[in-house]
Amino acid sequence: MPPNDRARRNHDELFPRHVSTLARTDPELVEVFQNFAFDEILEHGSLDPRRRLMVQLASMIACGALSEFRVMAEAALTAGVSPVELKEIVYQAVPYAGMARVCDFLHSTNDLLTERGIDLPLPSQSTSSPADRMERGLEVQKRVLGDDAVDRMYASAPDDERYIQRYMTGNGFGDHIGRSGIDLPTRELLTFAMLVSLGGCEPQVKGHVAGNLNVGNDRAMLLSVLTQLVPFIGYPRVLNGLRALDEAAPPQTES
Repeated sequence: MPPNDRARRNHDELFPRHVSTLARTDPELVEVFQNFAFDEILEHGSLDPRRRLMVQLASMIACGALSEFRVMAEAALTAGVSPVELKEIVYQAVPYAGMARVCDFLHSTNDLLTERGIDLPLPSQSTSSPADRMERGLEVQKRVLGDDAVDRMYASAPDDERYIQRYMTGNGFGDHIGRSGIDLPTRELLTFAMLVSLGGCEPQVKGHVAGNLNVGNDRAMLLSVLTQLVPFIGYPRVLNGLRALDEAAPPQTES
């Protein structure tokens, strides 16, 4: 049987004229997946299509899912994600997934944009320079994690490891998270999606639950992100993300 009408309609809005080869070779799996990912999952959460696709793309980079990323990147551009936003998702993945993993996604993104007639390089989104990246990074880091949390990280770091903290401030936040092109609340959602999708990062996930709350993303928004990742990263990592969310931002219970 083909996917249901709503799943097919939602799918076709993102992938006009796309014919999946798997629909011919594995129709049963495609039916189950599309009914789940493009119908049932969409019943829950408050993410608009653009943000939904952005967090899913960030997740796919963290998972190393290059083929699916390329397909979904096409859909993202169709749904209104700008070339700058697409590029910034890839750039932001570097401090979390590492350049060794991100490099292929960067080439794939460049190929896609070039095929669409978009000139590269895109306009710069950097907001720091080598001279002020630490100052800029500390500003963004404290806005996300809070003054006290950042001060504690520096104070508790052993002397021979403190340079790693400076790397995270200057490189992670100054060079990457502090860029323009995507607003900071959305960047924190991307970070949350990447950390959950990487797996084994539960302490960092909890830290960025707090970071999301600090920049205005509430528990419901983070639950929406986890919901939209279920079809693409599976239940174990989503359940780990739920546990971190519940510990850092417990659900409110009725009195």
